[in-house]
Amino acid sequence: MEDQVLVVYATKYGATAEIAEKIAQVLRQAGLQTDVFPADRVRDLTPYRAIVLGSAVYVGKWRKEAENFLQANEKALVERQVWLFSSGPTGKGDAAELVQGWRFPVALQPIADRIQPRDIAVFHGSANVKKLNFIEKQMLNTVKAPLGDFRDWEAITSWALSIADDLRQAAS
Repeated sequence: MEDQVLVVYATKYGATAEIAEKIAQVLRQAGLQTDVFPADRVRDLTPYRAIVLGSAVYVGKWRKEAENFLQANEKALVERQVWLFSSGPTGKGDAAELVQGWRFPVALQPIADRIQPRDIAVFHGSANVKKLNFIEKQMLNTVKAPLGDFRDWEAITSWALSIADDLRQAAS
């Protein structure tokens, strides 16, 4: 269990899954045994000493699968090192500024306070007009959200490397 890490995600169109896969890849390259699964497929946290949990964000809310995972596993997460991330804002500039400093869903904040994650990150997302339904297109049009892939792979890699550093320091 000493080096096992679980990266868990909830995604709608796959962009957050790709972020989770990148985080897992960086952790593996750093020598950490890492699994990556969608939130609704994880049944047992026993083998893992650390969890990275992320979700796509829509209108300030995480996907239901991530919410359910967080709520169902709160007690186990309190006993582990946890990192949380959200993906969603599109456009240029600092992701946190694009969402006016929003870092985590308000409704889930009490759980996060009890878990005490090591860090909470917000990453740019991707909005592919070909994958969006009519309502989503209208919503993005209303808020004038830019379309395209705005994920910052350098920021994601840097964040994952900081997780690997924390885990290696904790193990020594």
